[in-house]
Amino acid sequence: MTGSRRWAALGVLAAGLSLIVLDGTIVGIALPQIITDLGLDLTDAQWVNSLYSVVFAALLLSAGRLGDRRGRRTVFVSGVGIFVLGSLLAARADAASSLIAARAVQGVGGAMVLPASLSTVNAAFRGRDRAVAFGVWGAVMAGMAAVGPLLGGWLTTSFGWRWIFLVNLPLGIAVIIAALLLVPDTRGEVSGPGADVDGLLTSSLGFGLLVFGLIEGPSLGWWHPKDQLSIFGWTWPADAPISAAAGALALGIVGIALFILWERHRGHNGRSAILDLRLFRIRSFSLGNVTALAVAAGEFALVFVLPLYLVNARGLSIMQAGWVLAAMAIGAFISGASARHLAARLGAPGVVVLGLVLEVAGVAGTAALTSAMGAIWAIAAVMVVYGVGLGLASAQLTSTVLGQVPPGQSGSASATQSTVRQVGAALGTALAGTALAARLATALPDELATVRGLPGALAGRLADAAASSAGGSIVGLRSQGGHGQQGQLAPQVVDALSRGFASATGAAAWLACGFLAVGLLCAIALARGYAAAPATGPEEGPRVVSSTPPGGRAR
Repeated sequence: MTGSRRWAALGVLAAGLSLIVLDGTIVGIALPQIITDLGLDLTDAQWVNSLYSVVFAALLLSAGRLGDRRGRRTVFVSGVGIFVLGSLLAARADAASSLIAARAVQGVGGAMVLPASLSTVNAAFRGRDRAVAFGVWGAVMAGMAAVGPLLGGWLTTSFGWRWIFLVNLPLGIAVIIAALLLVPDTRGEVSGPGADVDGLLTSSLGFGLLVFGLIEGPSLGWWHPKDQLSIFGWTWPADAPISAAAGALALGIVGIALFILWERHRGHNGRSAILDLRLFRIRSFSLGNVTALAVAAGEFALVFVLPLYLVNARGLSIMQAGWVLAAMAIGAFISGASARHLAARLGAPGVVVLGLVLEVAGVAGTAALTSAMGAIWAIAAVMVVYGVGLGLASAQLTSTVLGQVPPGQSGSASATQSTVRQVGAALGTALAGTALAARLATALPDELATVRGLPGALAGRLADAAASSAGGSIVGLRSQGGHGQQGQLAPQVVDALSRGFASATGAAAWLACGFLAVGLLCAIALARGYAAAPATGPEEGPRVVSSTPPGGRAR
């Protein structure tokens, strides 16, 4: 591609990216309403929010390799089509099971779209144009993830939660038509013969079982079973030696280990592998991926719990909660646009470090304010700080991770980076839900114990209802006022439950802050490596670490 057509194609690819990134965050703001309409519990809500990322992560590596073999535009268009189908199924869902299944279909489509589009950009642009293209890419990643809650709040309030999925249909069709007209069908290098079916199976099972164990641990028991588990006619009994969650975690870790060993074996034998482990010899690629995982985990942990807190504990409408989270979008858009100019002064790794410092500060402020039931405007203010950091870090992180990867390996490298992000998103959601559930189990009873005259049995039922509904029952109690079962004690009960939910939200937000702190440490190490390395030619922009990319000479 040359001239204006490259930039038109970039616009089409960015539009496809916007669809799948939006879908990762737009659902969170509508969750309180979905929980109420479909009767979801906290575990169901976690699956609705995280299964998309689980399927996404499990298939990304294979989808990236498929694009290298069969053509990236072909895979991109097919992925958008599958994503649109999943959106239609989600809009028509009438139960938790059908909605969760539809989210899995969306995940399959998203897994095809992301690596195909990113590897096309990596292969099509060079020099300064590549820096601009990656800047646009990072800004779209950060901005669309941030604007998702606002758009979701508006659609849910104005038309109903099903429209957060229906809106994808006309947009997806437009992207397919534009891609067929403007985007070339590029291919990449394939390192060896054969289809890595075993790698696909072990990675899918490993990631899937790991996230399953993290999500189901609070309800099934972390070690000893709390309840039996029945799936497709098969039952894990309640008197088993260990819980199903513990078994899933162990098998997930084994599956991931087997996947890495198998990919190493295929690479040494010269056969095609969906994960090219030689890429991790590039220091910037390795450290950048750890940073990307931490950033995604922190972001999605926060996006999962904050809408539940704002709507259920603080009594905001979904639209009002969307405006609070829109503060993050404002910061991300502002900083994403200026990140490239900062990178000219500080270098891309330096901008990533600056962004993560602001992210850690913003999330720490959010954690403190939510725990203390602080002013809503103050929460919005610290979300602006977080959004500025998110925009800076995301805009330059992609170019930092992929900057030294040869174009022929761009499909595998971009799929690996995208997989890491989605694994982080799934783990962030799962662990945030786990932290929320663990803290609710103690904070709700403790707060209800301060309500004088409330019978102990009733307090227990109220705490269980608030925990299992992810705070949804608080909204019902608030609307009943003094006409419910609690009578004149209702305002005190609502306040107690809200304080308990606030404490649990704060715990989950501090967990998100911990993820981001890990990412900051890795980003600092990455920046030091860049500072110690000699400068390279103009194609890659900032200074890079001297290393030998897979399949080529040192660049």
